[in-house]
Amino acid sequence: MTIAFLIGRIIFGLYWLEVAYGHLFKSAGLIGYAQSKGVKSPKLAVFGSGVLALIGGATMILGTYPGVGVIAIVLFLLGVSFRIHPYWKTADPMAKMGERINFNKNMAILAAALMFLAIAMPWPYSLGW
Repeated sequence: MTIAFLIGRIIFGLYWLEVAYGHLFKSAGLIGYAQSKGVKSPKLAVFGSGVLALIGGATMILGTYPGVGVIAIVLFLLGVSFRIHPYWKTADPMAKMGERINFNKNMAILAAALMFLAIAMPWPYSLGW
């Protein structure tokens, strides 16, 4: 089971590193999208969320300070989910469906991140606390 946990951890971490890459190096579209959603200081918000994703992804893969990584992921998901994907505020049925899917996906990822806190630390095959 420790190998399965390691593989899952790596896949989960790589997801967050990909998110971080998009936020930090391919941010133009995300900044415009955040602006369209009424986010104040969209450049700062996209950059800050990219840093949170980077911290989350790196800690998941390395197994170092995973609690810090979980907090970063939770902060990212709470901010993005309720600010960017509030499906309950969307009138258009097609847009509402897309926002609901993204919101629910984020809530499922948030739940998975929180479950990492139940794993005894230090994690197997980690580079430290």
